[in-house]
Amino acid sequence: MGWGTLITRRLKVFSLALFVYFDYKAVQKRVQWVSTVKKNAIWAKTHERNARRVLKLMIELEGLWVKMGQYLSTRADVLPEPYIEVLKQLQDSLPPRPLEEVCGTIEKELGKPMRQLFATFDVDPLATASIAQVHRATLEDGREVVVKVQHDGIKEIILEDLKNAKSLIEWIAWAEPQYDFNPMIDEWCKEAPKELDFNHEAENTRTVSKNLSRKTEGGSGGVSSDVDVLIPEIIQSTEKILILEYMDGIRLHDNDSLEEYGVDKKRLVEEITRAYAHQIYIDGFFNGDPHPGNFLVSKEPPHKPILLDFGLTKRISQSMKQALAKMFLSCAEGDQVALLSAFAEMGLKLRVDMPQQSMEIASIFFRQSTTATEAKENIKALNEQRERNAKALQEKMKLNKKEVKHFNPVDAFPGDAIIFMRVLNLLRGLSASLNVRIVYLDIMRPFAESTLLGSLTRGPSTNSEWIYDSPVNSEVESKLRSLLLEMGSDKILGLQVCAYKDGKVIIDTAAGTLGKYDPRPVQPDSLFPVFSVTKGITAGMVHWLVDQGKLKYEETVADIWPKFGTNKKELIKVQCTIFSIIHLVYIMLWEMWSKPILCRYVIGKRC
Repeated sequence: MGWGTLITRRLKVFSLALFVYFDYKAVQKRVQWVSTVKKNAIWAKTHERNARRVLKLMIELEGLWVKMGQYLSTRADVLPEPYIEVLKQLQDSLPPRPLEEVCGTIEKELGKPMRQLFATFDVDPLATASIAQVHRATLEDGREVVVKVQHDGIKEIILEDLKNAKSLIEWIAWAEPQYDFNPMIDEWCKEAPKELDFNHEAENTRTVSKNLSRKTEGGSGGVSSDVDVLIPEIIQSTEKILILEYMDGIRLHDNDSLEEYGVDKKRLVEEITRAYAHQIYIDGFFNGDPHPGNFLVSKEPPHKPILLDFGLTKRISQSMKQALAKMFLSCAEGDQVALLSAFAEMGLKLRVDMPQQSMEIASIFFRQSTTATEAKENIKALNEQRERNAKALQEKMKLNKKEVKHFNPVDAFPGDAIIFMRVLNLLRGLSASLNVRIVYLDIMRPFAESTLLGSLTRGPSTNSEWIYDSPVNSEVESKLRSLLLEMGSDKILGLQVCAYKDGKVIIDTAAGTLGKYDPRPVQPDSLFPVFSVTKGITAGMVHWLVDQGKLKYEETVADIWPKFGTNKKELIKVQCTIFSIIHLVYIMLWEMWSKPILCRYVIGKRC
């Protein structure tokens, strides 16, 4: 590809980006002065015309831009409907490459003429994608296969498109700082070139097929982690040619055929999600490009998913796999401490300490999927959450509105997590495009638990190391520790006990772990997110003061504490305060004991 072509592609990309950007800015100003009904109509027309502009350029440029359009077309949960409808066309075949080019590449790569390679070769391709074209054929031995042929000159185009995409993302981050996607494009620039070597894809396909065919046991309760999917067998590969077993299937966007064959779309997406949960949490080796075009559905019952195209496949380390599992499970349990621990383990560094907002943002990736018909409400809810988080960040950092726009709370983002989040987003888009609702927490939990709980080294109930090694302060503490060892880790998750007598410490014991999915040991100075723990102590102290004759139940609190008598509280008596405290303690304990995971908060040294 000559310099003239490269410059032309870049100019076209940035010209359209500027055109679309200023179009939206102009409409943003215009709709301030119109009614809500008219405003919605104006925005709908704006989205549609810009989506068509984007589609036209993507089809013209092909290469990386088609892959980006395919990704965007699956995000019915976050993108306006006109973009989904228009860009969905990219899931279908692109204009095919000339047969002469295809045959020339095959003969050059395999070193034989077509007549010696295939008994039959379909002239019309099954599909034409951004990088390659697929034809159905029959080998000399009678086996039916598909032949994937890389487009001539596509490598130079993809590498140039990556540069253009990087420059475009940097410009967007400068113009609209709240939309900084640099970490994502950096990871994509690193991984995308691997798709251009079909030997690499062949090896990936064999590895994933072998991994998913293994029989495994899941996490708690012995839930099976087996998956029921089909993957074509690899016959032969070179850098630009891939020959695979032919599998007859239905494309996911062919809704009429799915209905005709009676495919259960909800079960289909659930099984695909299970397959990816297995790849991520069990194998640590997963396909990073699960867009609808990379799946088929077998025509024979029970209509199993057929997984295709393993060019963009990511391998993660054991520690990253465990960190991702901990992140998932901490979101499922609402455990902010474990979530921040998972962030640290995976290398995600934050510039500000905001656990609640971190939990809300992380939970977005694992929330129940929404159907395409609920997309508008979902987008609205996400925008409202983004505004709340921005406001909380502004108050925390004492920034003005302009400064908070330019403030990035993330200091370092691990590249391995980028592809992981892309997979979750694509799976969410897949369920939205098929108009089904999926509860990801239920489907993925057994796989995450299998990885994390299998890696935690919890001491047995007879192991004295389960109790934190600190001096024994009294005979009472010695008995307590013996009791704890007798009860064991099966009954106690984590615990702190501290007691004083006559001004001296007689008990200062810590045991267990910080959380169900956080294996760090509880220490005497470990902090727990406790609440309402002093109410019982306060009530006990008041009763003691009454016994000592210092207080009377019948006297008003305002007689003892004059400032308490404001806001019509002057008639409240000591006994009413005690009853209120006891009632609150009862509610607190009921809430805690109805949720066993929180029982570790009942006793804390900070009491």
